[in-house]
Amino acid sequence: MRLKLLLAALILPFAVPAGAALAPGAKAPDFTAQGASAGQPFTVKLSTALKKGPVVLYFFPAAFTAGCNAEAHAFAEALPDFTKAGATVIGMTAGNVDQLAKFSSEHCAGKFAVAAASPEVIKGYDVLLKKPDGTATAITSRTSFVIAPNGRVLFAHTDMSPADHVRMTLEAVQKYNHSKHH
Repeated sequence: MRLKLLLAALILPFAVPAGAALAPGAKAPDFTAQGASAGQPFTVKLSTALKKGPVVLYFFPAAFTAGCNAEAHAFAEALPDFTKAGATVIGMTAGNVDQLAKFSSEHCAGKFAVAAASPEVIKGYDVLLKKPDGTATAITSRTSFVIAPNGRVLFAHTDMSPADHVRMTLEAVQKYNHSKHH
């Protein structure tokens, strides 16, 4: 566990996203994943979440790293805005999944679920993080998606900086809602 975090800390500054993530308009692959919400075991199923409205699905490299902690905190702080817009927020990672219960209560403030991304989910969403030489890491890129209730990707953003993910996904949800009413 500590070795994986250490490796992530060493790799992240030099890693690059795998390439184009699943593009807007594409059908988002459905999945069921084990994770945690407010420190408790939780099963995430995309198709179930989509029945409630749009879903913000954000992938992050590893829990308890500076950028991922900041991003989770920012999503937790903005959750009332996402809820008002009818959106569900789900975080996913392939990094240190054994720490998700603790991460969900500490950095997600118990406000949304985080789950373990399987190799199939990582491939389906094209979010594998690669080193500059093109070799794969064992972690996901920082990529955020907004998925419409019909399962189509409305928005995708990949950037290793967590700075704009919350703002951009909220704007995409609000734009989607606006287009439904006009």
